Amino acid sequence: MSTHRQIVAITYETAARAVAVAMEVGEQHGVKTVVSVADPSMTLIAYGMADGATPHSAETSRRKAATSASTRRRTGLIPEALSTALPLGTGGALTTIDGGVPIVFGDTHVGGLGVAGGSPAQDAEIALKTLKRLGANTVGFEQQ
Repeated sequence: MSTHRQIVAITYETAARAVAVAMEVGEQHGVKTVVSVADPSMTLIAYGMADGATPHSAETSRRKAATSASTRRRTGLIPEALSTALPLGTGGALTTIDGGVPIVFGDTHVGGLGVAGGSPAQDAEIALKTLKRLGANTVGFEQQ
């Protein structure tokens, strides 16, 4: 019997870079973004909020990051059968609003990125562009 397990998680340096890149991409799209990065245990690692962003987007971005970190799925691609059950069953901790994507380098899942502030489609586009600029995988996360 094993006495412990090892968990791989995104570093603060990479998480902070993801936030900076997403903020820059959001600005290029004219969106006042709020960006969160969570590790696979749904712990917030890095966060940024553009001046003038809506206050509720802070919580939305955190939930998107936590959902993608935990489920390893893009929030907007979670199966319809779970679209109501997931948020209700977790007391609102998780969401199916698009704009959350898993962060995967090679075959290694390290966390989730949540972008809020625009429409769900804009948030998802910013998140995917951020993954590409970081050199993270986007395969399977782009369809919608």
